[in-house]
Amino acid sequence: MTPKGANKNRNRILAIESSCDETAAAVMLNGSTILSNVVASQIEMHAKFGGVFPEMASREHILAIYSVVEQALEDAHLSLPEIDAIAVTRGPGLAGSLVVGANMAKALALASGKALIGVNHLEGHIYSAWINPDGSDDFIAPRFPCIALIVSGGHTSLTLMKDHLQYENLGDTLDDAAGEAFDKVARLLNLPYPGGPSIQKAAERGSATRFDFPRAWLDHSFDFSFSGLKTAVLREIKHMHSAGIIIPTEDVAASFQQAVVDVLAAKTFTAAEEYRASHIIVAGGVSANNALRKAMTVQKKYTVHIPPLKLCTDNAAMIGAAGHFRYIQGHSDALDFDVLPTWPLA
Repeated sequence: MTPKGANKNRNRILAIESSCDETAAAVMLNGSTILSNVVASQIEMHAKFGGVFPEMASREHILAIYSVVEQALEDAHLSLPEIDAIAVTRGPGLAGSLVVGANMAKALALASGKALIGVNHLEGHIYSAWINPDGSDDFIAPRFPCIALIVSGGHTSLTLMKDHLQYENLGDTLDDAAGEAFDKVARLLNLPYPGGPSIQKAAERGSATRFDFPRAWLDHSFDFSFSGLKTAVLREIKHMHSAGIIIPTEDVAASFQQAVVDVLAAKTFTAAEEYRASHIIVAGGVSANNALRKAMTVQKKYTVHIPPLKLCTDNAAMIGAAGHFRYIQGHSDALDFDVLPTWPLA
């Protein structure tokens, strides 16, 4: 059911994202067109800790949130009364960070009387595939049923979508998510944070066959496990250290990266075949990885949707896209909703 006064074919969603270390706001038209997309990153601040420092992240969100939202409205050439609804990441994420974005969204909804829509962060990553970032006439949106591989620092999962907002969880990470494994192996190799880009850059100069690192196939399961792979890398590095061998950083990075990509790609294609899905979505921060993008798109059997690099990492445009589909189906949340640091998609 479309909300009273809403135009199903034309609506503007103001979206806010603050689940981790990016303070972001965007204005989306019809869930596909970006009218504005502002991101204030904290990466440089957290790099010296080798990861996100939660208390510092929430303080920085407080400092940035007002100006980021104001800039998003200004860039879209709109005022708050011209917005149809306000979408915000409700979870999962860091509790302190989520609260900042949620409170800003609640205040704006209360002041304007607009609908408030809480969006699952993982759902946002999926709906980045419905964004037409350049307004291209050749843009093709995903078709159902489709398989979504969500791969990021905190999450690695496979989801079946039979229609909009309908999810069936097929598999999750049992220990380290892929992005988390990238960060940990990068630290083992003394590469800078964040680990994903650092591993990729080093791997470009290395041999992916130098080390035969294990793949956790977990037969008859769509779950993922990268802890054993991380441990195998650690043991190999310790062995070379004890033997006085100079660590071939590029080769270790390339071999590790290939092991991760092999598992992600194989399980996704197997799920697509089993559930007869011709379209695949790959989303989340790790979807920016060149080796993964190549492995997913080199085949021609499936249509693979991978967002452009600027939409792979956390942003508010994806929250606005997901918010659009919830809004046109009549979804609205109470002003007193709680954030959900742990919130499974399905």
